[in-house]
Amino acid sequence: MSSQRVLAIIPAYNEEKCLRQTIEELSVVAPEVDYIVINDGSSDGTRDICILNGYPMLDMLVNCGLTVGFQTGMKYALQHDYDFAVQFDADGQHRPEYIKCMLDCMRENDADIVIGSRFVTAKKEHSARMMGSRLITALIKLTTGCTIKDPTSGMRLYNRRMIGRFAQDNALNPEPESIAYLIRKGAKVCEVQVSMRERLAGESYLNLTKSIAYMVRAFTAIMFSQWFRR
Repeated sequence: MSSQRVLAIIPAYNEEKCLRQTIEELSVVAPEVDYIVINDGSSDGTRDICILNGYPMLDMLVNCGLTVGFQTGMKYALQHDYDFAVQFDADGQHRPEYIKCMLDCMRENDADIVIGSRFVTAKKEHSARMMGSRLITALIKLTTGCTIKDPTSGMRLYNRRMIGRFAQDNALNPEPESIAYLIRKGAKVCEVQVSMRERLAGESYLNLTKSIAYMVRAFTAIMFSQWFRR
């Protein structure tokens, strides 16, 4: 990689069973990538693990949710003059070997955002889980003209311009509706094929009820709310 600086933003809420292995793998596989753990008011040993191992951490006193945690990381990236920031899960699903591919894609295509996509060359399975992804892909295509094959992927790389946007605009979140909004505002988004693992431990925050609520919110935001934003 070049001398440009990359920051991995790692939101962590009750990830004591996964965090150490995630950080160790990132440090071994991509040692040139800096990282910051956003301890989102965890009630388990996440904070203690960071302190014991000397992990760079921003410690939030209460659980604020993914959006606030990610925005906090972007503010940190802006304040510390990083060139790129990558959203990286604490639960072991994201694989650090793909960060270089994402950076190469960003530089070669002069992209603002690169998504680590599971479905550039691989096909989506026919399941209830993927129905939501297909719907969001269709909505983004309808409203922006762009096809994003894996809009719900949480592994995303942002350039300096996008770091500034997310750090300064509290209405932006690390969700598909913000990708759609930024495309409409001129951002160039590319995708790179990646593989992801199942989480190392614990459970996803998305149960059936929350998944339905997520889809309703995404649909409303992409189809209606974003059109009224300046």
